[in-house]
Amino acid sequence: MNVLFLTVSRITDINVRGIYTDLMRRFRDEGHNVHIVSPTERRLKQKTQYIEKDGIKLLNVKTFNIQKTNLIEKGIGTILLEYQFHQAIQKHLQNIKFDLIIYSTPPITTTKVVRFIKKRDGAKTYLLLKDIFPQNAVDLGMIRKGGIMHRYFRRKEKKLYKVSDFIGCMSQANVEYVIRHNPQINPDAIETNPNSIAPVRKTIQPEDKMQARRKYGISTAATVFIYGGNLGKPQGIDFLISVLMANDGKEDRFFIIVGSGTEFPKIQKWFERNQPKNARLLSGFPKDEYDQLVQLCDVGMIFLDQRFSIPNFPSRLLSYLEFEMPVIAGTDRNTDLGKIIEENNFGLWAESGDLDKMNQHIDYICQNADARQIMGANGYSYLFSHYTTRHSYKIIMNHFKTNAQTSQFSAM
Repeated sequence: MNVLFLTVSRITDINVRGIYTDLMRRFRDEGHNVHIVSPTERRLKQKTQYIEKDGIKLLNVKTFNIQKTNLIEKGIGTILLEYQFHQAIQKHLQNIKFDLIIYSTPPITTTKVVRFIKKRDGAKTYLLLKDIFPQNAVDLGMIRKGGIMHRYFRRKEKKLYKVSDFIGCMSQANVEYVIRHNPQINPDAIETNPNSIAPVRKTIQPEDKMQARRKYGISTAATVFIYGGNLGKPQGIDFLISVLMANDGKEDRFFIIVGSGTEFPKIQKWFERNQPKNARLLSGFPKDEYDQLVQLCDVGMIFLDQRFSIPNFPSRLLSYLEFEMPVIAGTDRNTDLGKIIEENNFGLWAESGDLDKMNQHIDYICQNADARQIMGANGYSYLFSHYTTRHSYKIIMNHFKTNAQTSQFSAM
């Protein structure tokens, strides 16, 4: 099959580990012809480029800055993205007939290009729904519910769902949310298809762990907690800071915060002002270096803003499970992440803002090495049974077992 993948994540090397590159390598290795269309933001000062590399064709399209920029440029860049993708596809991929189009959110503004290729080629369309926008922005007070921006993007969201033959959601709670708020969609077209990776083996052995910790200036005597990933408004950084403050000076625990995002300056100022003895802030690492750092730690942490009414499912969970680490999550009550963690005994959950319960969990993890080991092993097992690219590939390809597939809107 000819497979087209549209993404807002810049992909120039298919061998760099990530949820999208891992999945596209799976499609390639299963014998499909894979084309990836991704942005090259204008800050890089590069032209649109179409190349073949490692058995996958990459169309990197020159766009406006759409990540790590101000809201105005991000908004304009996101709106214009589908036009720029459409133009580049017409120029470079006009002679290729695609059988399957895969695309993810964010953004929700690729409907026109998806519809164009679907109509041109008779392709099946599969949406990997990673973000439920614009409701997540409403929850965080970034846009007003019922306002012009909300109505505009809600129409975009509905059109994206309509053009999608199948929608893969992050968890069962996401499936239920989408069905409940979008009655126009055939429920049979919506399924669970969460983030997935191609797991790798640990590269740091236990005997080398302490030496590597000294290299990074990490305590060798403490239980080491790591939060890695985006440091933005969705993560509820105020609660993360509260946790650090409550545990400052406790010698049996050490916290590493690594990442980047709009709230990084805020947490950086806190570190500069308070100079915590048992915590360290690091800016974002390349994926391979981040994987090395995670392996030096004992416990993974996840934070989400307590205001969310939509279920979120952070991808950083997978790195923690991959390296056999228990997980402590402080999230809103609407996500089912905490339920999955605790029901499968690979970590502990507290509602975001519940500092007492979060600290109880941290104390327990620090005092119970055996529990850490059991939870880590359980998480590793759960990863292989639920979150590998083999599972995601199989879920998508199940829709191609027969030629007579029914579109989600055929019954309307």
